[in-house]
Amino acid sequence: MKIFFTIVKKELLVFMRMRGLVFLMIYIFTAEIYIAGAGISLEARNITVGVVDYSSKVNSSKILNHLHQPNFKTPIYYKSQKELYEDIKNKKIMMGIVFESDFDEKTYKSGGAKVNLLLDSTASAQAFLAHLYLQNILLEFQNAYELSPIIIDNHKLFSPNAEFTYFMSITELLAIITLITTLLSASVFVNEKENETWNLMLLMPVSPKVIILAKIFSQLIIVMIGTIVAIGTVIFAIFDAPFNGSFCVFLLLTFLYSFASAGIGLFVASVSKTIMEVTQLSILIMLPLIFLSGAWTPVYAMHPILEYLSYLSPLRYYIEGSQSLFFRGTDILDLWEYFMGVTVFGGVIFWYGMRKMGKLF
Repeated sequence: MKIFFTIVKKELLVFMRMRGLVFLMIYIFTAEIYIAGAGISLEARNITVGVVDYSSKVNSSKILNHLHQPNFKTPIYYKSQKELYEDIKNKKIMMGIVFESDFDEKTYKSGGAKVNLLLDSTASAQAFLAHLYLQNILLEFQNAYELSPIIIDNHKLFSPNAEFTYFMSITELLAIITLITTLLSASVFVNEKENETWNLMLLMPVSPKVIILAKIFSQLIIVMIGTIVAIGTVIFAIFDAPFNGSFCVFLLLTFLYSFASAGIGLFVASVSKTIMEVTQLSILIMLPLIFLSGAWTPVYAMHPILEYLSYLSPLRYYIEGSQSLFFRGTDILDLWEYFMGVTVFGGVIFWYGMRKMGKLF
């Protein structure tokens, strides 16, 4: 253990002496997240819709017939509002519509017909567009049949103010953790090759596994510190984002996920000879991984084939688990599938990276 922590200390000192890399880390974990949170927008596609219809289904069916591709998926019917809410909470449904028993009667006679709209506002851009689309559908419906105005009773779940900056800044942070962990984990080994100190490292009377784990652990410390700084200075201090779950659970999930990214970094380092090659190969690998995770484009808005492929991305489980902690305040016991996805897929990736790097010793 003494040798292990000596190597960790050495790598941290090397990192601190690289002023350009330190500056880059500070920029990425602060300004880059701010830019993403303040300046990126998304389009809504394939919005999942759940319906609870207590009415006679005369007018409600006509309204629901207007919910079609590419904006909406075929509505799913539920027996109760409780079941609908649970699926919204579990991210199976993004928009829920509830028709009261007197909806048809009020539409034709007394007026004041109301549609209850439940929106998962963690994806604030899609929630806003979904509300806007439904509003236009109802307006066209009442004009076509010369009916009294239909009121939308909007319920924004998990993010009442529907702050777009919350969603984008947090998502950008999670994507940055992925990319930075990969780059740091790879560069710490490739630097040895470029500085021609690789043979000296091989002569150390230490097990190769200890050397690899110590170097990786030193970089994970840097990433975890950067994560805490980003959350404290940007996401909390500037954007005032909510955090309804356990911060310690989030850090644990982040630490476990970092091993998946570090595994990719080990693979990149095993086949790269220069930092330039590390950068190029890391971006080539990470861009598809980030895209499939739902970080930039919602998973439900992807092509079905890509949506199925996204289940192989540990970043998908990390993002969904982190959003559940930030916005939903989900208990750790209900996060088991996200921890399982990160641990299983991340463990396989890290094992493969260790195996590739171990062959060089």
